[in-house]
Amino acid sequence: MGKRDELIVKYADDLKNKCGMAPDMDLLTKVTIGCGPAIYNDDASTVAGSQPSELETIKTNFLMKKLGLADGPQLMDAIDSVIETYGRSERNKYRAVVYYMLTKHFGKESVYG
Repeated sequence: MGKRDELIVKYADDLKNKCGMAPDMDLLTKVTIGCGPAIYNDDASTVAGSQPSELETIKTNFLMKKLGLADGPQLMDAIDSVIETYGRSERNKYRAVVYYMLTKHFGKESVYG
């Protein structure tokens, strides 16, 4: 099992145990691959849920650019909702897990088709 596969297993575990959802492994794998080399960097692989600049970056670079969503308050609402589901006190919020939940939230699985 390669490093990426180990990370995907870890992300699936977070989705099950911390977020209370059964992961779609195919989509989770595609989202993880879509994160690129960031998943191997300790700082870049996690999301700082309490930093407004980090949340703004997720909104702009992921939701608007990657998923093609129009800007609006619903984007930040969705990010807040995902951070809440993951657990605000959870120290390691993995980027791939957050992106996966946002993709599911907006029904944009087709982007990874």
